[in-house]
Amino acid sequence: MDTVANDQSAPRADGKDTTLIYRQSRWTRLTHWIWAFSLFFMLLSGLQIFNARPQLYIGKQSGFEFNNTILQIGAENTATGPRGFTEIFGHRFDTTGVLGWSGPPGQETPRGFPAWATIPSYYDLGTARVVHFFFAWILTSTLLVWLIAGLINGHIRRDLAPRVSDLRKLPRDIVDHAKLKFHHTREYNTLQKMAYGGVLFVLLPLMIITGLAMSPSMNSVLPWLNEILGGRQTARTIHFTVMVLLVLFFVIHILMILAAGPINELRSIITGWYRTDPPAKHDQPTERSA
Repeated sequence: MDTVANDQSAPRADGKDTTLIYRQSRWTRLTHWIWAFSLFFMLLSGLQIFNARPQLYIGKQSGFEFNNTILQIGAENTATGPRGFTEIFGHRFDTTGVLGWSGPPGQETPRGFPAWATIPSYYDLGTARVVHFFFAWILTSTLLVWLIAGLINGHIRRDLAPRVSDLRKLPRDIVDHAKLKFHHTREYNTLQKMAYGGVLFVLLPLMIITGLAMSPSMNSVLPWLNEILGGRQTARTIHFTVMVLLVLFFVIHILMILAAGPINELRSIITGWYRTDPPAKHDQPTERSA
């Protein structure tokens, strides 16, 4: 999710044939951390907002008289006491202690997501909405500027758009990643291009669009948006699903960083400098690590 800075090389002190390149520009590193912090606060405040009504529906209506619930988190009284549950497409699972019924021993309360996973930790819908919308606008503004700049400077076409040659390398990239075999080189590999492109051009825009569709004030400005998405309840379900996919991307992203070499990867996104594999005698690096 970044641009490639102007390449500079620096020999290693031990004399080995390895190149240290300045890979991430200041703007790249800044936007990366803005998105990371924004998504973190949006996630935890969003879970607090979700707790106000921990159900998801498909369609324009919701309520007891409708049978369109696809997910529900709640608590129920049983012979052994209150228990938390999560119901997905009619299949119910006991999630006591995490979802539906959680809290310190003896002080459990019915709530969708536990206190440690929400901002604020106590129930405060108003504060959660303020935090959520504040970082949502920061994310949206930064992403819009990044997209415009990426189109103008050619970064999107040059570094993120998969080419035919990239698609031919896809099977090999899948095998290499499955074997935790990484190539520390300049450009993104095929899996990275597809993953980053999916986040930047599909998931984040869809998150923003569904968020706008759920806003009553935006319905008067863009009344057709809600209709296209199948109603406010469907938009809310899509919004939640995108959130889950972004969390999965984050988990995989962190695992790949740990597997590929966390010091080198973190140094790149903090300082901009990245150490590549030793180049072949007659070949230059053409791919970038995971």
